[in-house]
Order: sequence, then structure tokens, then C-alpha cells
Amino acid sequence: MNKEQIIAQDEQHYVPVFARYPIVLSHGEGPYVYDTEGKKYLDFLAGIAVNVLGHAHPKLVAAIAEQAGKIIHCSNLYYTEQQASLAAALTKLAGMDKVFFANSGAEANEGAIKLARKYGKTLSEDRVEIITAENSFHGRTYATLTATAQPKYQKGYEPLPGGFRYVPFNDLEALKNIVSEKTCAVMLEPIQGEGGINIPDAGYLQAVRQLCDDNGALLIFDEIQTGMGRTGNLFAYQTFDVKPDIVTVAKGLGGGVPIGAFLVAGKVADVFHAGDHGSTFGGNPLACAAANSVLAVIAEENLGANAAVMGEYMMAELRKLQSKYSQLILDVRGKGLMIGVQISRPGREIVNRCLEEGYIINCTAGEVLRFVPPLNINKNHIDELIVNLDKVFAEFC
Repeated sequence: MNKEQIIAQDEQHYVPVFARYPIVLSHGEGPYVYDTEGKKYLDFLAGIAVNVLGHAHPKLVAAIAEQAGKIIHCSNLYYTEQQASLAAALTKLAGMDKVFFANSGAEANEGAIKLARKYGKTLSEDRVEIITAENSFHGRTYATLTATAQPKYQKGYEPLPGGFRYVPFNDLEALKNIVSEKTCAVMLEPIQGEGGINIPDAGYLQAVRQLCDDNGALLIFDEIQTGMGRTGNLFAYQTFDVKPDIVTVAKGLGGGVPIGAFLVAGKVADVFHAGDHGSTFGGNPLACAAANSVLAVIAEENLGANAAVMGEYMMAELRKLQSKYSQLILDVRGKGLMIGVQISRPGREIVNRCLEEGYIINCTAGEVLRFVPPLNINKNHIDELIVNLDKVFAEFC
């Protein structure tokens, strides 16, 4: 099929929940992808922070192929070496005690919410409230949609589950005023992704940790987007030097193969018992083999350090563009290779122009250009993007 036939077939049969761009991607290599017409694109979105190794990394491809030739799925009624190895490696790297594997970030957050509620009920029948931040994003299931304190995602799905309360992100006093004996957990993204790459003030996350400790509440970090080396360490809480009771991860964990997880520490690790939670596909041998390979490559290629160095370089180059186009670019912010550029107009037109020029970026929160490229990019890739952005920004000034 050609491009037009593929798009027509998709639009006829697929539920129209995505505002797709009019290209059909066929394959990728490194930080580049190619469409069915042979056009090459530099990918600075990486499947929305998923393809941390880029596209078709040989070690990841080999691990998937080898495991597919052995066993893909056997259910969690049995042990597998791939799952046991991943559990051991991930808990050690995270400094946590136990892990549960799911299939996505939303599922990981669902499990974390269930675990927090069950923990709260060991203290009091009324300790069930979970506090989340405005402009957060935690998923599309009913509980995670409710945890996502953005009305635009919730509209039309009422009534929503109870037991969630919201505060502004980065506002410690607002959080202090709402925490009570009913609070079982505070759930935050260390850096808000979909909300616009919002960075917490120095000391904010440490203060939230202390507030949770003082009130007997759990601290949950949603690291679906910030995890897997993106901010310079495997997890952003390591970058900010704050340890949660529960951390969720997905996106980059499988390098493109669907897998999610929540990790738990200390008093929470033994709350769940047989039958309390489960998943048919979660932690299957294929996904775990992929994740084991991703962890190995991140370590071997020192991709966390590369993310930190390349992120600083990229933000410095973007700030040069900010000086040049000060009427358009209002702010450049980020950690590692999770970078946002706040602009003074809706960003989709700029995203479209970049796509026409062969560069894949993203806009979130309406007016924030988001850059979450593969963690193994180099200066040449960044320079290539900056030259294009300079050209595109000039058209909008």
C-alpha cells in the first residue's frame, strides 16, 4: 500500500482518538526514522521518551530476536529467568526492595495507587486520599485519569472515582494545607512532562518527602517520562536526591517494547499478597529480555552521563536562539535530555514546519516545544536540529 492507502485504511477502521501527522513511518536507525516515501527525519521525540537507545539498536534487536525464538509468554503462574533477572537488576539500580511488572505507565500507576490505598487502610479505614498536582499527567485509565489533575482529560468521563485531591505543583504551602489524617499518599512527577516540562524549585521535593514522613503518608514518584536515564541518572529522584516509597516507570524501560513497573521500598514492600494484584502479560519473557538489554546498554554506553552533558549543551544552544528570537522564545528549561522551550504562540505550527523540514519534535501544554530524544545522541545531531530551528523560528518572527 502507498501512503494515501495506509492513511485511508487507518482512518476507516481505527478509533479516531489521535491527531496524527500525515506521514507513515516505516523504519529507523539510530536517531533517524524514515517514512514510506523514503524521507529521512531526525527524531527528537523518540516515541515520547520511549526509544532511549534510538531505533534498531543492534543489542536490543538481538535480545528481542533471541528471546522470541525461545518463549514469548507463559503467564505469571511460573517463574522465568528473564523476569527474575530484571527484578534483581532494577531494584538494585533503583535502591528499592521489590518490583511488579505491568504493560504500560498507566498500569504501573494504577498498581501504585492500589498499593497506596491498601497501605493506608492498614493504618485507618479513612486513610484513602491521594494528593496529586495540577497539570500532572498519570495516564488514561479511570483512576490515573482522575489522578491527572487536568480537566481537559477528564471532561466527559464523569463521575470520576473519589479519593483524589489536587494542589498546584511546586507549592509547598498549598500541600501543607491539604495533607490530613486521611492522606495515604502524595503522587508527583519529579518533573512534569505533559504539563510543560515544569521543574521543581530547589528543595521542594525534599520538603514534600519530609511532609509525607511527618504525616505518615507515602511519597509516590511517577517517573514514566523522567526515568531510564533521561535526567542524567537512571531515575530523576536520584538526580534530585530524594527517595520515594513507590516509583513507577515505563516508556524507556523496554526501549520500545511495552513494559511498565512499580518499585517499592521499606514498609510498603510487603503490603501486597497473593491475589491482591496481577497481570496476564506484565513481565512476560520478551518484554523483560528487552528491558534487561536496555539496562545493560545504558550502563555500557554511559547514557545517563551522556544525557546530562548533551542536555546542557542543547539548552545552551537553545538559549542562544532565545537571545536571537526573544519575542518568540520566553524560556528554556529542563534536566538532561528532557527539555522544554516556552514560546509565545501555539506550538503546533512550529512542530508542523519542523516535520516538513525533516525534524520530529513535539508541543505540549499548548505553547511548550518538547525535546526528549534518544539518550545516545551527540553534538552533531543537536547542531543539525538547532540549524533547522533557527530557520523555522525566523519564519515566525
